[in-house]
Amino acid sequence: QESAEHFELVKLGIALLKDVAHPDGFNVGLNLGRVAGAGVDRHLHTHIVPRWLGDTNFMPVIANTRVMSESLPSMYSRLKKALAQRLDTRANPGVSR
Repeated sequence: QESAEHFELVKLGIALLKDVAHPDGFNVGLNLGRVAGAGVDRHLHTHIVPRWLGDTNFMPVIANTRVMSESLPSMYSRLKKALAQRLDTRANPGVSR
């Protein structure tokens, strides 16, 4: 049950990033346990990294190098709006806004 819910959230995260950032693909990575980078024993978290044709490889993202073409508050706002729209559509199917 927990695994299914986790991957539903991963799928939602990917869908939201597709809606707002229009990437060409994704890197999706799992970290499980303190030595794997999760910071806490027996903790699992997932990274969803949007990718574009011609961008640099995945490693700079996890090697303390961050290329940010948009501010975090701006991206947060766009993702929050996209999530609200998806939740509204699920709650009110067939209603156009």
